[in-house]
Order: sequence, then structure tokens, then C-alpha cells
Amino acid sequence: MNCLKYTDLLKRMVAVPSPSFQEEAVAGLICSELEKDGIEVSRPGGNILAVKPGYDPHRRTLALIAHMDTVAPNKGYTRDPYDPGDDTGIIYGLGSNDDGGCVVSMIAAFTHFMDIPLNINLILIISREEERSGPDGSSFLFGKGGFFETSAEYRMPDWVIVGEPTGLRAASSERGLLVLDALAKGKAGHAARDEGVNALYIAMEDIAALRGYDFGRISKSMGKVHLAVTMISAGEAHNVVPAECRFTVDIRPTDVYSNEEIVSSLQAICKSTLTPRSLHNRSSATPEGSLLLRAVRDSGIETFSSPTTSDWMSIPVDAIKIGPGESSRSHKADEFILVEEIRQAISTYIKLIGCIDEYSLE
Repeated sequence: MNCLKYTDLLKRMVAVPSPSFQEEAVAGLICSELEKDGIEVSRPGGNILAVKPGYDPHRRTLALIAHMDTVAPNKGYTRDPYDPGDDTGIIYGLGSNDDGGCVVSMIAAFTHFMDIPLNINLILIISREEERSGPDGSSFLFGKGGFFETSAEYRMPDWVIVGEPTGLRAASSERGLLVLDALAKGKAGHAARDEGVNALYIAMEDIAALRGYDFGRISKSMGKVHLAVTMISAGEAHNVVPAECRFTVDIRPTDVYSNEEIVSSLQAICKSTLTPRSLHNRSSATPEGSLLLRAVRDSGIETFSSPTTSDWMSIPVDAIKIGPGESSRSHKADEFILVEEIRQAISTYIKLIGCIDEYSLE
């Protein structure tokens, strides 16, 4: 496998700004590269879809998915976030680690099998809007009434490998994300005359209750639900008792609580009104008996539980998350990925696909 070809593609991807909702330029670059290799592509919802020739709806299907969008550049960058550099062993730049390394490694693995007979269908998906959980990304493809549910040509895949930087460990579960915007309401008054009802104090009482709340059920793979109050805002002047106080709660759910259940439980202990930004960012876990886990373990790949969300939260079938690079580099200044990490990822993806194909006959 010519790793240089795919690391060169990654360098060209880094040089093209591709924030969520503005992926057209980088999508064009990726599609052009695939088409040069004789791979037909389509663009459902603005995502990129490539299917190994000979697709048969009566056979089971494995999908590979990685995302092409990025966050905005971190203000701490000491180098141009769109300059991949000229080092032969390392690729710098925004999106190099998250998620460009996975994109090019999955393209390489998919291309490897283009002319190799398989017992399963193989699909490659390069998604958009992952960093912002947008409506036209994986949720459009895998959601209710979405592409796979309504397509006359392709049915819902049976298994999905999600490409994210995991150090080539396989996440067999990942936490969800639930963000609550809280509003405490009081009554304005003059601070010197001890008037009004201080909304800030109401918020502080609620924050204390949230900090002390015990999520009793513990996930076997993820442990306890994580909760943190991360933002607070109140007041207009030093001498006015604030009538409103707003604060934000970041919650990382596990597989033993639904997002709706968490909101209901926390609202019951708070005077402030708690409004979820979304209830769709659920936690995910690979079923213990899944063929994917068997393939991972037989390939000698370590498993773990991921604290971060991904496209997995939109996928209703068995999935695992694995890819080159490290999650700790994502969304940070001077992001980078090692060429050797990409080389190893290509080999790992090829091995996993081969195992899944073999086990699918049983």
C-alpha cells in the first residue's frame, strides 16, 4: 500500500479550510482523488458515499465512516493552521489528527479491497457536520427517515467502523453529550435596601444541588454519569439585585440513562428551568456478542470506553470507533498526526475488514 499517496492527500486536505457547514471545497478534493482511482461517488446530503462494485442488498454490509469537517482554529496556534509542513514524518495543521488521518486511512483501506472479492458489501462514507452535530451529516444518513431508511438502492449497513483518533484502540462504548441551559428567575431590587429576590443565589443553590446529585446507576463500561457546570452569567450593575441568572451544564451520559431521564431527574431538584439543547446526542455501546468485538479482539486490538462523542451517536447498528492519532490532540493548537500512525491505521483497517468478512460467513 502506497502510504505516501494518502499522506499527500491529507496534506492537501489540511490546506483547504473546511469548518462544519462549509465542507464543499474539501469534499471536491476528496471526490476528485477517489474518481482518479476509478471509484464512483455520490453526495447524499453533501456527504461523500462510495460503494464497492457488486453491491448486493441480500448480503450484509460493513460501512466505514470518518468526517471531513473541522472546528475553527484554536487561538493558541503558533503556526499556520492550514500549513501541513514539509516534515516527512509528521503532518501538522487543523484537521490533520481530527479527522483527516482517519479519512485518508479509510480511503486507503477501501481502495485496497476494490478488486478483491468479499462476502460482504463495503461502503465508504466521508461525513460532514460532525463537529457541530449538524442535520445533514450522519443523522441524515442513519437517522429515522434518512438516507439508508429511504434509499431504493442501499439498505442500512449491518456494522459500522467509525474513524476517530483513538490511538488505534477500539472504543466499544462512548459517552453521550447533554448540554443544559439553565435559567434562574428572581426579582430585581436595589442592593443597598436588600430588595428583590436574587436570581444568582437561586442559581448557586441549584448548582450546589447539581454538584451533589448522585446518579445511582453505574455503567459497567463507562462508570458514572459526568456532570459539570461550565458557564454562568448574571447582573447588570453592582447595585442591582439580578432578576435572572443563566448557567450551563455539561453532562456526559452513559448507556444506563436516557437523556430524557437525566433532564427529568435534574429538573426535579432545581428551581431554575433546565432546557436541553438537544436530546439526540446519546451514549453508545457495542453489544457484547457483536461480530465487531470478536474481530477486534482476535486482531489483538485493545478496547476501551471513550469519553467523547462522534458520528456513532447517530448510528443505530453495531459499531466500534477506532482510528490513528490521539484524541488529546483534537481541537488544540498546533494539531498534528504522525505518518507512521497513518501507516499502521491502514494496515489495521485492512485486517479488521478481512476478519469481519471472514466471520460474516458463520
